[in-house]
Amino acid sequence: MELISRMINGVGSAAMLLSMTRTIADEQEIKNYLHESGYFFAVTEVGGNTGRSDFLEKFIKSIIGAVLNNNVVKKEAHEVHAVLHAAVEAKKGVIMDTSSNISVKIAVVRKDPWVAVAIFGESAFYHTTNHERAGLGLMHI
Repeated sequence: MELISRMINGVGSAAMLLSMTRTIADEQEIKNYLHESGYFFAVTEVGGNTGRSDFLEKFIKSIIGAVLNNNVVKKEAHEVHAVLHAAVEAKKGVIMDTSSNISVKIAVVRKDPWVAVAIFGESAFYHTTNHERAGLGLMHI
């Protein structure tokens, strides 16, 4: 926990660290710290081909469903709107202009008045070119 407390200094670093966890135990350790520190958070995963017309819809629905189900935001336009803007900003660091296959973990962390969306995972145009990608977006609620 000491390392986590030194690494997290706001919603952006909290969301990025949470999105980068590889095990359930590591994810839970960070969630425990965030809960004790007064943060609200949600984690989801999305995968697929970014060139498919339904991918962006799946991406957005997964994030909105996660934040509503975990009480990160209320079902109010200005709160959902802030999450959407942060998600679109984070997406720019991960999703390319050309079609690629992607598998990412998405973490949303809120501590008023800020919300952050972090995306971390792997993408590839071709299976031998697979590599890690990350994106982060923050928005004021």
